[in-house]
Amino acid sequence: MKLKFVPFLFALFAYETGLAQDSAAVKKPAIAKLKAYNEIISGKAISKSGLFKVHKVDDKYYFEIPDSLLSREFLFTTRLSKVATGSPRFGGEIMNAMIVSFEKAPNDKLFVRAITNVAQSNETDMISRALRNATIDPIIMVLDLKTKGKDNKSSVVEFGDFFLKDNLISGFNPEMKKQMGTSAPAADRSMILSMNAYPENIEIKSLKTYGMGAGPAKPAEDGEAAPAASASVGVTFEISNSVMVMPKSQMAVQVSDPRVGYASGSYQVFSDAQQQVDVKRFIVKNRLEVKPQDLARYKAGALVEPKEPIVYYIDPATPKQWRKYIISGITDWNEAFKAAGFKNAIVAKEWPEHDESMNLEDARYRVVRYFPSATPFSSSLKLSDPRTGEILQSYLGWSHSQIKTLHDWYMVQAGAADPNGRTMKFSTELMGDLIRAQISRNIGLTLGLRENLASSSTIPVAKLRDKKWLEKNPFNHSIMDFNYYNYVAQPEDKISRKGLIPGIGDYDKWAIKWGYTYTGAKDFESDKKIRLKWILDNVKPGSSLSYGTILGTNPSDPINPNVQWEDLGDDPVKASEYGVKNLKVAMANLLKWTTTNEGTYYNTSDLYYTICDQFAFLTRHVYSTVGGVYATIKTVEEEGDVYVPVSKANQKAAVAFLNKEVFNTPSWIFEPNVLNKFRKPAKKEQYMKMQDNALLYLTSSARLFRMNAATLRYGKEQVYTVDELFTDLNKGLWAELKSKQPIDSYKRILQKTAVAYMIKSAQEGDRLPDFTKPFVEELTGTDVPVIIRGHLQNMMDQCNAAIPAYTDPVMIAHLKYVSAKIGNYLDQDKK
Repeated sequence: MKLKFVPFLFALFAYETGLAQDSAAVKKPAIAKLKAYNEIISGKAISKSGLFKVHKVDDKYYFEIPDSLLSREFLFTTRLSKVATGSPRFGGEIMNAMIVSFEKAPNDKLFVRAITNVAQSNETDMISRALRNATIDPIIMVLDLKTKGKDNKSSVVEFGDFFLKDNLISGFNPEMKKQMGTSAPAADRSMILSMNAYPENIEIKSLKTYGMGAGPAKPAEDGEAAPAASASVGVTFEISNSVMVMPKSQMAVQVSDPRVGYASGSYQVFSDAQQQVDVKRFIVKNRLEVKPQDLARYKAGALVEPKEPIVYYIDPATPKQWRKYIISGITDWNEAFKAAGFKNAIVAKEWPEHDESMNLEDARYRVVRYFPSATPFSSSLKLSDPRTGEILQSYLGWSHSQIKTLHDWYMVQAGAADPNGRTMKFSTELMGDLIRAQISRNIGLTLGLRENLASSSTIPVAKLRDKKWLEKNPFNHSIMDFNYYNYVAQPEDKISRKGLIPGIGDYDKWAIKWGYTYTGAKDFESDKKIRLKWILDNVKPGSSLSYGTILGTNPSDPINPNVQWEDLGDDPVKASEYGVKNLKVAMANLLKWTTTNEGTYYNTSDLYYTICDQFAFLTRHVYSTVGGVYATIKTVEEEGDVYVPVSKANQKAAVAFLNKEVFNTPSWIFEPNVLNKFRKPAKKEQYMKMQDNALLYLTSSARLFRMNAATLRYGKEQVYTVDELFTDLNKGLWAELKSKQPIDSYKRILQKTAVAYMIKSAQEGDRLPDFTKPFVEELTGTDVPVIIRGHLQNMMDQCNAAIPAYTDPVMIAHLKYVSAKIGNYLDQDKK
């Protein structure tokens, strides 16, 4: 059955691309007579042949596009090559991407059309006519022909100004332009540097100087790089543009399923027999094919080398001591590809520095770029064919300062367990292993895999301290689960480095097998049945092959506590208890581990804030349990519910942890002997901010609404209720009143904050429903405001009853203040 692809709406890249142009009165075009070929492409021309010919004549550049490529689809990408100091984006990063086609137009012109999404229909169905009649790709540019090539079989157009001026195709994406703060490029300070032709692509390098937006530049703070430029001076970038023809032979489309984590694409399918439009969803992946001569051996179970391996090159700017670790981080994926029947599927090479036929800016090559940036970052991007999901270009960027980030997190999370992680300069071997793991995770993204945040929740916490188990298994089933190191392992466990640093696990091997195995199926539906059966046969709830990603829009408040960044183990409370123990070790030794012969406390300061960040992560892992709902994606063939609430016992344990470790003043992190070395007492302490944040999310309207909804569905005997939450929270926050003990200043601040948050949530429940926000869950009409008012009344009574037991005037004033604040709110009805 022949299928015809018809244009529909499509967004190729992660950025939205506007197609509107400035409007002007329509004028009748003037028809200019074409000149002879040798008048335009004269003897002075410097010509290069590749995908098509490019010519440089004096200061003009021309594309000579053969008729055979008209109506073919081209991927235009814009990358930064070199950037100004302070740029928010870095060399190698993609700033724009668009698919266009060229077609002949009247009056010796070429139309440039933006190719949008694709819808599919069978040519024999009548609806295919409706699709053709209803959809059309927008013309975003019209180019004048300068001449025609030999036998009139090619069109010559001038492209120099095209790449120097601002336009939708070769300029910055609107979102990127906004982020960079740039306006139009200045013609007198912009120029083409080179234009090269390769077999599958054309590469253009230019120097562009942009004006800056009208807004004032943000002044640099201590330790930050200076801003890239001021509005009056402008900013100069070296830009690389790539023109790549889309594959004529399309890769087979392969089904996407939410139980296996791949990036995905989709298009709509129309047919006469439908009662609703179907959507075909497919995974994004690299093309990896079996050689025809190896097919029989492959089907028999033998490992074979692919027709074309996935090849990555190491940027020659990479320090030599790290290259072998980056190469290992890439080739570690070969173990996973064996599960798909391939050996040597992924190859990493050092860049051949003296090979002039190769260019780092050539978009055909996958390069792990290394940037001398003071900003720590690592990034992975990919551009894919919207028709099939085939990854056409990959980019992996690595910042020199990312090394310090890995160092600091290892010291904080694993320094207690690993004596080698207690110095400001790790050995080359340790630092190399940290780089290797991070590169491996980033490579997974360029293979089409998505983050698998559920994987860590399938590991029993006890296994994370089991030396024998960790010698045979990575501490997580997936390196695509975004956590740094094993912060659960304790010093007495004697865990080796292998058990502290992530590696490729069972899920990663399964995901590659599922996505990259050749099934031999003849069509999409047959292949789909095979792959979906694999899932039913292999992926069981809670198994090492489980996959999950964030539900909701706020990563600081995940709904499913099993799906979080930076968490470990199947018991968030127990894992966080171990994590806090290790943080206490790090804090007690912070000066010893971080001070060097430099005589400053910069390192101490950096590591202290990393400790605070890790404590905040551990706290989030715990408070997300309260009101949490486990979500396990299932199809109708599988038994059990998709949504199951966290048990009452686990939620109570979470609040008990928060009362003990977070809301009781943690004197270990307020150690004056450390803080006095680098932080003046003029700002709110970092940990106090985290306490406020934890309290805010624990008592937020969104969480209280979810808890109330769970009570309505399951009954108060089965779930942790809002009333129980505030009862337990009150016991912790006001525990001192029962024993008539003094309350320290830090906790008094927190008590006042808790009262303010409770009143805020109660007031939200008092308001009328806001029908202009239909997707916002409100407390209006629920029992939550009533419950909060009851607890506020009890709290006020507690304070009033406790006042006579204290003699400290500040303590008495505090209790009176809290009582009055609550009373003012409760008395509003009387007023």
